[in-house]
Amino acid sequence: MGSTNAVYKQWIPSTNFENASNWNEQRVPCSQDTVMFDSGKKVSVYVQASHSLKDMYLPLDGEFILSPGAGFAASAEDDAECSKGSTIMFRDTDQDTWLDPTLWLSGLSTDDLEGGKSLFLVDAERVPCQYDDVIFFPETSFRVNIQPTDPAIQLKSISVMGRRFNRDDDFSQYRQSNTGKLQFPGPGRLQITNAKCGDKTGCECGNDLFLGEICSSLLRHYNNKCPEVPCTNPLQPVGHCCEICGATVSLEHTSQFDLENYRNRLTHTFLSLNKYSSVKLAISKVQKLQTVLGIIPRGSIPEIQIVIIDDKNGSQTGSDAQQLAYDIMSDIQNHGQSFGIIKGTLVLATGSSTSAHKTDIPVGTIFASVIGVIICVALIGATYFLYRTGFIRLPSLDAVTFRWMRNRTQEGVAHMERKGFENPIFDGTPDNSTDVPPLYEREEAPKGIVVRQSDVHFTNPLYDGSPSEF
Repeated sequence: MGSTNAVYKQWIPSTNFENASNWNEQRVPCSQDTVMFDSGKKVSVYVQASHSLKDMYLPLDGEFILSPGAGFAASAEDDAECSKGSTIMFRDTDQDTWLDPTLWLSGLSTDDLEGGKSLFLVDAERVPCQYDDVIFFPETSFRVNIQPTDPAIQLKSISVMGRRFNRDDDFSQYRQSNTGKLQFPGPGRLQITNAKCGDKTGCECGNDLFLGEICSSLLRHYNNKCPEVPCTNPLQPVGHCCEICGATVSLEHTSQFDLENYRNRLTHTFLSLNKYSSVKLAISKVQKLQTVLGIIPRGSIPEIQIVIIDDKNGSQTGSDAQQLAYDIMSDIQNHGQSFGIIKGTLVLATGSSTSAHKTDIPVGTIFASVIGVIICVALIGATYFLYRTGFIRLPSLDAVTFRWMRNRTQEGVAHMERKGFENPIFDGTPDNSTDVPPLYEREEAPKGIVVRQSDVHFTNPLYDGSPSEF
């Protein structure tokens, strides 16, 4: 698990005399050997023990740092363990450059470094970042070529032979000493800032400006070309030199996001499981390039990048990384809002897939939907509670049915009234009354029919208002 939010970076190579990798025969010289140092090479060599040698040719400009009891002596007798001896050459240390990511070990603590527990990081972040503490362990000698860069390479601090430098002036003065010149050759500049990352959402490594030099230093170990990968459409993480098979998860976040807290969650929730023992994961803040139509660049935005790989081979390459990525996306969907995550984007490339697969999860939309459902359920529950306790009354089914039927009846009557017709016999004043003669004149009206100004009606003799005789 790797994170670039302030880690320790240890320089791996040493120029110690007892380091077998410093000799062309990959062994420490013995008593019958002739030791050769290139006369034109400058070197600082730390010697931890006493050695008997047949001959030794020293460089014209260099130093030997002897620990207590260490030294050299001429061998006068044959040594059965050394057989006949040979001429053994000290390697050329000028090839070791600061920007070579293969020459650094990364750890969350000095104990991790001493125990060989190294973090997995993208290539640009394997080289010391601007907020890192750099360590050259005591009782070691080294030679690291500082390449010219613009701007200067920034570090939080640097420790050399047990002395920690956190002020730029102090380290610059040390570098001008004879030992400092032998240890840190080259025209490049190291600037010590003693600065810490002040953003809990994470700070960028700062090595993106040197990515070209970093990749050149890396690829010289691979014949200047990236190794082939078995997946069809491999991924290219930000800050990595070569394409990979596996998964990347990109996170958009709020100001409440805490990189260290989320890294700890990934470590304890997922990476501690046995099924993910083959998986390596790196998380850091990077600048993601934005483009128009995937071609025209239009700036960059910061985002959290998670890179996941595994040690599977063939068609199984990236399968464990894919499963872990699915688990992380599910966790983001369920708990991302509490960590300040707005959106997660997953891209996969495995040995069994024919194309890269991309998935987006907008955490805010999902969260809003869940909250909406919860509110609806809460309102229904509150209504039922108030009804049961008597605070509110709901109409019975019979009352609702009666009201519905009454409304339907009233609507029917109104409908019929609207669809009625005019009877000319009972019309008060017909249109064009001056042109149509009246039905009866008053004198000519039949008996029993009363004609009035407003209407015409019949009178029933059984109910005649005047008394009659039988």
